Amino acid sequence: MESSNVLKTAAFAKHSPKRHPPKARVSLTSVAALAKAGLLSSERAEDARQVAERYAVAVTPPMAALMDRSDEKDPIARQFLPSPAELETTVEESTDPIGDDAHSPTEGLVHRYPDRVLIKLASVCPVYCRFCFRRETVGRKGEALLSASALEAALAYVAARPSIFEVIFSGGDPFILSARRVRQVVEAFGDVPHVEVLRWHTRVPAVAPERITTSLIRALKSSRKAVYVALHANHPRELTQEAVSACARLIDAGIPMLSQTVLLKGVNDDEETLAALMRAFVAARIKPYYLHHLDRASGTSHFALPIERGQELMRALRGRLSGLCLPSYVLDIPGGHGKSPIGPTYLERLSNKVGAENGWAIQDFKGRTHPIGAPARR
Repeated sequence: MESSNVLKTAAFAKHSPKRHPPKARVSLTSVAALAKAGLLSSERAEDARQVAERYAVAVTPPMAALMDRSDEKDPIARQFLPSPAELETTVEESTDPIGDDAHSPTEGLVHRYPDRVLIKLASVCPVYCRFCFRRETVGRKGEALLSASALEAALAYVAARPSIFEVIFSGGDPFILSARRVRQVVEAFGDVPHVEVLRWHTRVPAVAPERITTSLIRALKSSRKAVYVALHANHPRELTQEAVSACARLIDAGIPMLSQTVLLKGVNDDEETLAALMRAFVAARIKPYYLHHLDRASGTSHFALPIERGQELMRALRGRLSGLCLPSYVLDIPGGHGKSPIGPTYLERLSNKVGAENGWAIQDFKGRTHPIGAPARR
């Protein structure tokens, strides 16, 4: 098809000298750099070096500036600074916790649901989350971008399947790409007639807001297809004025935004923090979308919470927040079976006397139970 030629330009050519995307400005990409910046004590730096031998490390200046260096439990630092707990692996953990590999018919593409695919355009990020479910592959030495041939194969796969309505671009972080490369991807996939939605999953507006440039926004809109951006943020402090302004540039250009948040022990596992985060999203014109139960990647057990705790928090949020502020609490089923909602249930069937019809009971936002009568007859 004609659009496939777009991906054979120098930007994605196999031997392009510009293959690696630009790094976030003055990012801290080593334990030594983190220690020099005062983010790690000498004792913690020694432990962190062992972690860095296995998992990638990077912190952008905006995130470094948010960290409270006097608080060892600071929720921003906990997300990005390496911890020796990452070297402990439990039986529940996996190197591929959501089963990407089982649903990857071609390199870099995951086809788990009938009407959409996910394409991992990059294997690098401006920051590396210590709970990342792709941590075994993201940030490792090797190619930073999906190869031209793999991208061509992904495009051909999508073009050959009319059931694919939406293409999701992820990674790594796809906004690590230059505006020029983003434009090439958007135009190529935008030329597929049956693809109606292009969705980008990113942390960049919060962790490197300077990357949300006019050129990037124009590139995202270079196709006539609907474009959405999903922002990953886990704590209200991440939504700085600079981050909100970056999001406003996208939204004012006509690009709707959604949010994704991971429920993390010691970061956002309390009602007040989650409520503040969801309200901050809505105030920034970002619709809360998913609250993810933690995917059990290797070395992440120190972030894990029981599902019951997540359900308690969702009940608490429903009691104090507008429906506009409420995300769906979901679990990505291990083994590649997809996401399912796991939020609390408010409705239950009542059993009356033998021979009597069953009624229903429903709980209100204050936890009070109310009968609502027998189900309607068919």
